[in-house]
Amino acid sequence: MFENLQEKLELALKRFRGQATISEENISEAMREIRRALLEADVNLDVARSFVDRVRDKSIGKEVKGSLLPEQLIVKLVRDELIDLMGTHRADISFSPSPPTVIMVAGLQGSGKTTFCGKLAKSLRKKGKQPLLVACDIHRPAAILQLKQLGDQLKIPVYSEDNKDAITIAKNAVSYAKKFARDLVIIDTAGRLTIDELMMKEVVDIAGAVKPTETLFVCDAMIGQDAVNTAKAFHEQLSLTGVVLTKLDGDTRGGAALSVLHVVGKPIKYIGTGEKLDALEPFHPERIASRILGMGDIITLVEKTEQEFDHTQAKKLEDKIRKNQFTFEDFLEQMKTIKKMGSLRDLIGMIPGMDKAMKNVTFDDKAFARIEAIILSMTLKERENPKILNGSRRQRIAHGSGTTVQDVNRLLKQFDDMTKMMKNISRGGKSRMMANFGLPGLGGMK
Repeated sequence: MFENLQEKLELALKRFRGQATISEENISEAMREIRRALLEADVNLDVARSFVDRVRDKSIGKEVKGSLLPEQLIVKLVRDELIDLMGTHRADISFSPSPPTVIMVAGLQGSGKTTFCGKLAKSLRKKGKQPLLVACDIHRPAAILQLKQLGDQLKIPVYSEDNKDAITIAKNAVSYAKKFARDLVIIDTAGRLTIDELMMKEVVDIAGAVKPTETLFVCDAMIGQDAVNTAKAFHEQLSLTGVVLTKLDGDTRGGAALSVLHVVGKPIKYIGTGEKLDALEPFHPERIASRILGMGDIITLVEKTEQEFDHTQAKKLEDKIRKNQFTFEDFLEQMKTIKKMGSLRDLIGMIPGMDKAMKNVTFDDKAFARIEAIILSMTLKERENPKILNGSRRQRIAHGSGTTVQDVNRLLKQFDDMTKMMKNISRGGKSRMMANFGLPGLGGMK
């Protein structure tokens, strides 16, 4: 996430290393590079200009006090401006005092709108809401089918009708929610390949009929500034309350995230970081600013961990590590939990300093499947006591898992090294974090 922008900003800020003061000369050179980095990341031109102007104005003549270095001061100023640019604080979903809360979701076709509806329903259900998904994309039968499949997967009801009147479907869905005590209605509206009058009139009419508490526009972050301009066009018709950026796990340049608030005038409320239904994060400007500057995001990492890990099981796991009783059976359970948390590369990037330290390491998420196959090819006795794995057993495991004996040997060696490391670190009370991220066999040098 934001890797290219992060690298270019880091190069620009390196100019201050070894400098005793902030001068007009060195700040001007750095600001030119920062503006170039922002524009290459597809940040809106006006946004890029005003950003560098504010950083320059606050830097020149700034006294560097005590042990603070010019480089550290500039990084702080850049981070503060990034936060201001993206909204200073988290913009939460508003809930109606008179249920149900109606959330209408709009966006172009292919932006991830329907999947976002499922993700949002799952996320808000964890907070105690009783969601109802509503299929109002009557122009694309596949969208209705997709929403129903998501509903089945999540065990969340989906309201749909055979008629071709999206406004009537939306109104009836709200009545249905009131009748069956569903306090949250999420309406998936029709998407098009481009903005057109028919599409816009339909979503405007739906909004007029159901008076949504929230109207969210879903943008594909991979199309950069075009996504922001499209959001602006929708806002002029719909009065959006927030924006959602999807596909931020891909090779995005970051410009959309930095331009939305300035161009559209509405905050980003969520970001999509993958295809899985758990890959949805609330948008925290200060955390994203830290990620862009390579400072990690340990708070989000801890939140993800706490959502997936059972505290009782975690305590049992820590006791096992301390007593050197951590087995492949335990490891298999840990691995299944981590798979729910998203991309391993993204998770590592949230740990301060780890992104740079492991810059040349390729993380292969498919390695989860290979490791799982090897472990599942072991007997329960072998998983609990890997020391009994002689040559013939290793050959059998390799054959059963579709891997090689070398693969099995490598996993056993890495598992042994990992358990020793976790045992040492557990003495400092960090065993759970190491159990979560000390996974063997998932990285290879480029």
